[in-house]
Amino acid sequence: MSAPDRLRLEVFHHLFAAAAEEMGESLMRSAFSPNIKERRDFSCALFDAEGRMVAQAAHLPVHLGAAPLSVRAVLDALRPERGDAILLNDPFTGGTHLPDLTLVSPVFLEGEDAPRFYCANRAHHADVGGHHPGSMAPSRDVHGEGLRIPPVRLVRGGEVDDEVLELLLANMRVRRERRGDLLAQWAANRVGEARLAEMCAANGADEVSRRAGDLLEWTGALTARLVAELPDGAWSFEDALEGAKHGPAVIRLRLEKRGRRLVADFTDTDRQADGAVNTTRAVAVSAVFYCLRLLLPPGTPTNEGVLRGVEVRTRPGTLVDASYPAAVAAGNVETSQRLVDVVLGALAQALPGRLPAASAGTMSNLSFGGANGDFAYYETIAGGAGGGPEGAGAHAVQTHMTNTRNTPVEALENELPVRVLATTVRRGSGGAGAHPGGDGVRRRLRFLEAVRLSWIAERQARGPWGANGGADGAPGAARVRAAGDARDRKLRAPFSVDLEPGAEVELDTPGGGGHGEAPGGSPRG
Repeated sequence: MSAPDRLRLEVFHHLFAAAAEEMGESLMRSAFSPNIKERRDFSCALFDAEGRMVAQAAHLPVHLGAAPLSVRAVLDALRPERGDAILLNDPFTGGTHLPDLTLVSPVFLEGEDAPRFYCANRAHHADVGGHHPGSMAPSRDVHGEGLRIPPVRLVRGGEVDDEVLELLLANMRVRRERRGDLLAQWAANRVGEARLAEMCAANGADEVSRRAGDLLEWTGALTARLVAELPDGAWSFEDALEGAKHGPAVIRLRLEKRGRRLVADFTDTDRQADGAVNTTRAVAVSAVFYCLRLLLPPGTPTNEGVLRGVEVRTRPGTLVDASYPAAVAAGNVETSQRLVDVVLGALAQALPGRLPAASAGTMSNLSFGGANGDFAYYETIAGGAGGGPEGAGAHAVQTHMTNTRNTPVEALENELPVRVLATTVRRGSGGAGAHPGGDGVRRRLRFLEAVRLSWIAERQARGPWGANGGADGAPGAARVRAAGDARDRKLRAPFSVDLEPGAEVELDTPGGGGHGEAPGGSPRG
């Protein structure tokens, strides 16, 4: 590729990415729920006419690596028409877990009969029905977790289908908030459509489409170079999830590199569990996508080219490729993190000394809502990052498959009947080492009304592993104090509990693992 073409391609790289970022700004500013407008638990991306992801905003890795399967599910199920917006969340038809609602819109240019591009965004809604407020509680199967939505037109020909919208809202708590968030998602896609139309008007539609394909080739070439630089060999790694009902559930990976091909084989993973830790193949693919993207050069366009020459093998009916009717609420948030730990653990054997210790390994999911359905809330709580060869891990940050923000105290207390008694760094929770792991978070809340509270978290029995002689990080914990009681009661995740007004909950998130032996003695475990 000549230098002028490369420069022009770089311009298009940023044009596509900027359009996705602007979609995110629209969604954040238009949404109603704290989880979207404050925590920014959403992602936006652009796809070409074949449904290949061309560009994404710097949003949530777990959303964006899995989004291509959602777009493919839409194209397989329906023929999108001009002005349509198609909604889905079904984990077994392109989705991840039920609270993540994905909206896909075709982009038709004037005078053309087929979509030139697609815009898509995925947002985590604070409730999508089910037995527990927040739709993120331990359930026996997917039906207890909320409303399953196959690809369905929410918008037809530029007009909201009120019958479909009413059907959705009738099965979700806090309908005004759900309606506002859904319409915000539609508005975000319309922003993306407008920007793509402007790009095509300014540069020519064929040129824009051609450059989208060139970006995929560019990223694919960089991935091929990365794979070629790995030594030939095979490396195995496994790690366990604690949240299964009948003991630990193990994810096993065999990573094999031969010549120019890399195979990530998860087929020896345990069968799907009786609990919500199961996940879909989309999330397994997303974890591999994310880990490879970490190793690519800065500035690499993030698109489907990341998986060129990479094969991800899963077996239906397992933890990482669950079959109906498995419960999957924790899969997108907890199993995704463990998948990253397993992939990085295998890659560390191929690239000794270059990769960090395990980070918190959990999104530490808190949800609660009122008994009469008048409010519902969901958040993930930060933890410690693993120490690495370049330095210590960061304290109190979202890591790996999520990069959401915390809900500001003022916003939380203004919108919900809760008081924040403490949100602080959990000092000393990071694993010791030459480069210590980052510390987790301690968060304590008091409820002013009766609530049903759910807590889904991992790394509660054993903390995140250290690397190169570093110590493990401290595990997380959860404690509840009933109204009028003087002592906390420790509960094991995952759990759901009904609390009266005046009750309190205190949540500790894990610290990251340490990297390298601590100077002057053995590291703390």
